[in-house]
Amino acid sequence: MPSPLWHIDAFCEQPFGGNPAAVCLLGAPAEPTWMQGLAAEMNLSETAFLVRQGDGFALRWFTPTVEVDLCGHATLASAHALWEQGLVDAGATIRFQTRSGELTASRRDGLIWLDLPALPAVPVKAPPAVLAALEITPTWAGITGSGRDPVASSRENYLLVLANARAVRDVRPDFSALREATEAGVIITSRGEDSSYHFISRYFAPSAGIDEDPVTGSAHCTLGPYWAEQLGIANLAAFQASPRGGQLWVRVSDERVRVGGNAVTVVRGNLA
Repeated sequence: MPSPLWHIDAFCEQPFGGNPAAVCLLGAPAEPTWMQGLAAEMNLSETAFLVRQGDGFALRWFTPTVEVDLCGHATLASAHALWEQGLVDAGATIRFQTRSGELTASRRDGLIWLDLPALPAVPVKAPPAVLAALEITPTWAGITGSGRDPVASSRENYLLVLANARAVRDVRPDFSALREATEAGVIITSRGEDSSYHFISRYFAPSAGIDEDPVTGSAHCTLGPYWAEQLGIANLAAFQASPRGGQLWVRVSDERVRVGGNAVTVVRGNLA
């Protein structure tokens, strides 16, 4: 049986926006080296691999260079593909078994909603080399996970808060220097420019093969708790200000973060 393969733009309503992901539905688990090879071949920020498992799906994510523990946009793309192809009932909640535990996707109010773990940041002194690579002076700095080691795992991200949205948009990273400075991802953020969005952000992960990720669902597992506390509200509108750009809706509750968005299929095919 050929394996279906889709190219899907997530966190957008029109093609060529948001964050592209490849989604591959396998008949049986594949070797990690093969999945990594396909992810490198696709050369998108993430490739998701699905295998039916019980009443849901096993789900793994690979960048062109590494497997990651959590990816929001490729999970949203996976759910979109399963519903669009009629592989899951239209009103059903989809359950994904992942390296970050069970994640779910559901549809409501015209959006796909992902239920993801909250990954709040703890205060930390950001390494000078990271700040130099970005040429910024944050008003607050934190890190997910332990926060003690500047060389962090793929589950850890620096969160750097800037004075305003213009400062976020104007950052021009030295990706080579940032790659040398840390293995962690780096989120930069500020309040939104106007009433359209509560906050904006950008995300950089050159050590994972992604210089700037267009729209990062998993980063909002950290951004959501931070801005919910700062603004005193649990339901947030967000915009990721990459060149492609993307809008997200974020709902924070206890140790979970719900991230909502849309997706568009660009290419449908099968592996040879």
